Amino acid sequence: LVGPSGCGKSTTLRMLAGLESATGGDILIGGRRVNDLPPKERDVAMVFQSYALYPHMTVFENIAFGPRVRKIPESEIKRLVGGAARMLGLENLLDRKPAALSGGQRQRVALGRAVVREPSVFLFDEPLSNLDAELRVQMRAEIGRLHSRIGATSVYVTHDQVEAMTMGDRIAVLHRGRLQHFGAPMELYNRPANVFVAKFIGTPSMNILRMGRENGALRLGEFRASCPPLPGANGEILAGARCEDVELTGEGGGAEDGTGRIMAKVELVEPLGHETIVHARIPGGDGITARVPALCRPPKVGENIALRLDPSRLHFFSAADERRLEPASGGDDPKKESNS
Repeated sequence: LVGPSGCGKSTTLRMLAGLESATGGDILIGGRRVNDLPPKERDVAMVFQSYALYPHMTVFENIAFGPRVRKIPESEIKRLVGGAARMLGLENLLDRKPAALSGGQRQRVALGRAVVREPSVFLFDEPLSNLDAELRVQMRAEIGRLHSRIGATSVYVTHDQVEAMTMGDRIAVLHRGRLQHFGAPMELYNRPANVFVAKFIGTPSMNILRMGRENGALRLGEFRASCPPLPGANGEILAGARCEDVELTGEGGGAEDGTGRIMAKVELVEPLGHETIVHARIPGGDGITARVPALCRPPKVGENIALRLDPSRLHFFSAADERRLEPASGGDDPKKESNS
């Protein structure tokens, strides 16, 4: 579950856990309706953003707390805790208390406490948001490996679209309490359902350019490109272009193949070593961002540059409601996959 702050991600997770009541609809776990069941009877385990560890207990006691509440025999508790500790690299930390652990170690203890439950569903509420960037990458990999080993369904809440893209088998994008798009990560990237999803998924976000249509052609300044039939489109449309589909050209670039060019003024240059991100603005119009290979001489802030779009890679959206428009002719579009 991914989306900006306040979109309903954590509320949805808490409804699954039974910590919030659903005002409508059914919640099914394993085909069983659980709306009226208390949390302890839903067979779920939740990992919180704040770790929620007991500070006066050791790592062993924190992980063993749930099984002890359920009155599982002590010999079985030792087996469960030992297995979780080996899985998460906590074997040498079982006698420590949370205050003596790093952030990543505390997060692993919180995961261990969920693992020993052996639930039908794992619920993760932004578990990595308190960690530094390097540790987040490490913990993403650990949670991915844990999911592969255990195989139970995991519902993971995050506002970080990189986490969603790298960890999710399927992604639900939420905005203002409504589901915007549900599907596989690359489906959301290649065929976003609307402008919000297009801009939210992908770093840098997709360029959204307002274009006119004239005699079956798109136009934006000197840029011209043939426009496929778009059922439901009237007048102006919104054209989306991923940053990797925007090229820097010479002053006359693009004219030779009839696609024209877009002139823009550079506002920011981000050299990243293997590539350069160039942020520019079309005079009197939209901002536009290009991801280009590392340049010997990147453009300077304030410089005028010529950009070219790949017309075959454009996405189209309605200017009225910002929903995706599909060309009527269909064809073999490499971006097209089945939509959920």
